[in-house]
Amino acid sequence: MKAVVCGAGIAGLAAAHRLAHHGHSVTVLDKAPSPRPQGFMIDFFGPGHDAARAMGLLPALDRAGYRFRDAAFVDEAGRVRATAPFSAFAQAMDGLISIMRPDLENVLRSALPDGVELRYGARAAAAESGPDGAAAVLEDGERVEGDLLVGADGIHSPVRRALFGDDPGHLRHLGFHTAAYTFEDPQVHARVKDRFCLTDTTGAQMGLYGLRDGRVATFIVFRSQDRSLPEDPRAALRRACAGLGWLVPRALEACPEPGEIYYDHVAQTVVPSWSSGRAVLVGDSAYAVSLLAGQGASLAVGGAYRLGEELASADSIEEGLRAYERGWRPVAEERRRAALRTAQWFLPRSRARLRARRIMLGLLGLPGTSSLLARMLTGKPAAAAPAEGGRAAVGAPAPGEGR
Repeated sequence: MKAVVCGAGIAGLAAAHRLAHHGHSVTVLDKAPSPRPQGFMIDFFGPGHDAARAMGLLPALDRAGYRFRDAAFVDEAGRVRATAPFSAFAQAMDGLISIMRPDLENVLRSALPDGVELRYGARAAAAESGPDGAAAVLEDGERVEGDLLVGADGIHSPVRRALFGDDPGHLRHLGFHTAAYTFEDPQVHARVKDRFCLTDTTGAQMGLYGLRDGRVATFIVFRSQDRSLPEDPRAALRRACAGLGWLVPRALEACPEPGEIYYDHVAQTVVPSWSSGRAVLVGDSAYAVSLLAGQGASLAVGGAYRLGEELASADSIEEGLRAYERGWRPVAEERRRAALRTAQWFLPRSRARLRARRIMLGLLGLPGTSSLLARMLTGKPAAAAPAEGGRAAVGAPAPGEGR
């Protein structure tokens, strides 16, 4: 089988890995001229962690990951108001890796089997699917044809629009914008290294953490009902984060040019079907759960793994696509619901909620509470994957069940 994957992000690279692993010819297309350097820190756990273990990637992910002592919530004056030990979350989640998004992509890209073709600067403007094959149509008119087309091109997926129409209901905006960038400031790095520091604020929040190369990375989320993206994201961030105090003014002053900033809505993808003929969606293009769930990257890897395994065991491509959606949709839907439940704790709307979160975080170190509170704050982890070499996919039923 020849597969064409649109998108060289986490989901696309993971899908390419699994399809090539099972002997298929794979071409990956991406609109960016090269791998993207932008992105924030990801807490990688749950079904993606299980899939990475089955794929033999955990050692490389561990090496690329970071070991933070805790998450510290600080007020406008820099006083620590609450802490959350990462060990409590790691224990509750049965494995957790904190890793920068570009580093996760690099691990996946480096692990691709020989023969996978990566084409950057190849923007898919349209997609076609029929009973005998599928194709991505690039902006210059070139058709890249295959037996299978995988849309792994994010929440604003052109492949999804081509297959299922430009339905505004496919994106559920959650009332937040988010951004991330890196900058150099030795003084800020010295004050935040070994900790993930976040402002203990309502309405808007900035997180700062030190990277091993001396840079400082930021994570920003703020409330906004605006469904458009700003022409000047730097100005938008400075407006949203004004008044947060602490180290935030220095971080905003160091905000780079717009092209070096990751900026997007916080949204969920809600699509009635994930496949059409010989084309299928995976990752955020199909089931974005939003950063409020903390498992977008995990679900991207886990879903791509599941897709590859179902196709490998099915009698036809169409049967494999149906089995993938039948088995994986309940997993994604549960995480989507968890994100909506935990939104009030991710960025509290009121000072009362802020105080309640401080109390909850203070309980994390107590015996018997870490698992319950970590699940409340991040959503219930998925079922474990089979041991490496097992036939079934991550979160899959035992052979013969659910078929």
